[in-house]
Amino acid sequence: MDASTLTTLAIAAVAVALLALALAVGAQLRLSRVRRDFAALDDDGQTDIARVAATQNHRIDRLTAELTRLREQVTSAEDDVRQSLRNVAVVRYDAFGDMGGRLSFSAAIVDDFGDGIVISSIHARGESRTYAKGIVGGKSSITLTPEEQQALASATRLPDRTKDAS
Repeated sequence: MDASTLTTLAIAAVAVALLALALAVGAQLRLSRVRRDFAALDDDGQTDIARVAATQNHRIDRLTAELTRLREQVTSAEDDVRQSLRNVAVVRYDAFGDMGGRLSFSAAIVDDFGDGIVISSIHARGESRTYAKGIVGGKSSITLTPEEQQALASATRLPDRTKDAS
């Protein structure tokens, strides 16, 4: 081999060595970044990647279970709210022609399913009478007066919250 070939081979070897050195330095920098990231995930500062991954998986499993439990609680609370007597309407009126001031009233108190009660108080000059009628599904087994029907219609006309639950 002549000197120029040896020089060319030496230059090529140096170039390959420099390229290998650059790749090694880049790989070392990436590895140190990965170790630093895993150290940030690990509570006690050790960088055992398998242990950190297992710890993170355990945390994710606990969070998933907690999220499932919270969803169940929210669903249960929504059901409780739908069944609470929270839709109220009152109609005031004069039950008798000789009385003024609209002292008689009918009040409907129902849940989101239309179950509840209608209470009416009839005020006369010498006495007052109060009546209660059960409501199931927006209907009563006892005939409702026009004022009671109006109160019930007003109470059940509120927005249907059962559709908002989905």
